[in-house]
Amino acid sequence: MLELIAIALVAAGAVIAVRWWFGRVDSIGRKVALPWSAWMLPLLGFLAFIPVVRHHDEEARLGHVATLLAGGHATVHCQSGTAEWVDAGGELGYVKWGPDGVPEHSTLIKHEQCGLLAKYLGGHRQRPSLDAVVAVHVLTHESMHMAGITNEAQAECAAVQRDYQTAQLLGATAKQAEYLVRVYWTAVYPNMPDDYRTDTCRAGGTLDEGLADAPWSFT
Repeated sequence: MLELIAIALVAAGAVIAVRWWFGRVDSIGRKVALPWSAWMLPLLGFLAFIPVVRHHDEEARLGHVATLLAGGHATVHCQSGTAEWVDAGGELGYVKWGPDGVPEHSTLIKHEQCGLLAKYLGGHRQRPSLDAVVAVHVLTHESMHMAGITNEAQAECAAVQRDYQTAQLLGATAKQAEYLVRVYWTAVYPNMPDDYRTDTCRAGGTLDEGLADAPWSFT
């Protein structure tokens, strides 16, 4: 929506400037001043483009992280503020399944979570809020779906074992990544719905992938 507004403002200014150019002298030879709207509207349009460019940059950076986690090209779309107004869904992010039951290599992450991810990318990585920790994990979890894991409990277990990697890909130091992993594993995972948890997601369990930075390696 904002992108369309920016384009419309620039286009409107251009139209006014062109009309002025062909009528810059009136019928008795006096010069006609350039209307203020001819430069003000494009200026407003370019200012409106700033958050649009920032939005696309954040999506590209998150998509790069998701691609590394999923092991194949993946794209991340951040929900717009306008779409958030009419969104009644409770999920924080989702990946659509194709007609063949295979997850697509694209995810949509909700507006609030993308905002928290943007702040995390921007340097807010020292003792992040619980909501920020969850937002980072959402990116990991949806990446596991894009990797082909359809079962929620399996995707969640694969994700908790990669949250450390996600945090570091987003710029966290080793200590900051460890903090995020500890918080999610101890404060969030135990309270997840039953279909997102399994007793086999533990050290030595059948879903333990033997990764050095799994959450149980820090306890």
